[in-house]
Amino acid sequence: MPDIAYLGPPGTFTEQATRTLTEGFDAALVPYDTVPLALAAVRSGDVLAAGVPVENSVEGAVPATMDALVTGEPLVAVGEAMLPVRFDVLARPGTELDKIGTVASHPHALAQVRGWLEANLPGADAIATKSTAAAAAAVRAGEFDAAISAPVALEHYPELDRLVEGVADVPDALTRFALVRRPGVLPDPTGADRTSVAAVITDEVGALSELLSELSLRGINLSRIESRPTKDRLGEYRFFLDFDGHVADARVGDALTALRRRCSEVRFLGSYPKADRSPASVRPSASEQAFQESAQWLEDVRAGRLA
Repeated sequence: MPDIAYLGPPGTFTEQATRTLTEGFDAALVPYDTVPLALAAVRSGDVLAAGVPVENSVEGAVPATMDALVTGEPLVAVGEAMLPVRFDVLARPGTELDKIGTVASHPHALAQVRGWLEANLPGADAIATKSTAAAAAAVRAGEFDAAISAPVALEHYPELDRLVEGVADVPDALTRFALVRRPGVLPDPTGADRTSVAAVITDEVGALSELLSELSLRGINLSRIESRPTKDRLGEYRFFLDFDGHVADARVGDALTALRRRCSEVRFLGSYPKADRSPASVRPSASEQAFQESAQWLEDVRAGRLA
């Protein structure tokens, strides 16, 4: 039975998302301490795939995931999941909400419930831990009074009580997770897909604008762009792009070849069904039929079949 890695420890949102991404798999979930370690296990073949966080609608992209995806042998995303970011307040039995003096969680989680804490636990000290699950473990050990944790944490720490559920300053906040594996057969196109790439552009005036125009000219909707330093030299950046469509789509394939010509480096990071299954909006001139007809026209011209 193959193993599936995920960013641990047990009891985090990443575990919850990885369960969703591997539903129906006959595989065991194995926690790893960091994203780089989880992805290294995929590259080495120790595990079949890994579930990792990609971005959060409140806190933005996850730099550790972005950097680890472009360091080492290529990996590709084959699926994504979106989880609503709502937390539980966990404490030892008998703890009263108004008696809580210390509350622990991951820094991102504390940032996402800052307003709730100020309104409901104004006198409590917020303590940062390396994960929401680590906070629950520390509360169980008596180190802190309460933890802000993912709902799945209670399965791993049944000794704790849930004092409050569904805590969130931004009710519609979401975190996106990806299932990543070694290159191989890609998921079939569904008409509601996302493609991800990382590109290093040449150091020229207007290079980024020209890169984006390659997508726009082909009617491709760009859903995310983030930059990270390449770490090779100051001022050189790698751009992470997510856009609607599948690499098997003519318009996407055409755009990718254009990016490859324009950029000093392009890493394909996967084509996979979007979690929300929203279909791509494609204008007529960028449809598969339009690309096929134009390709046939060019073939006829080159063969001398057209006057």
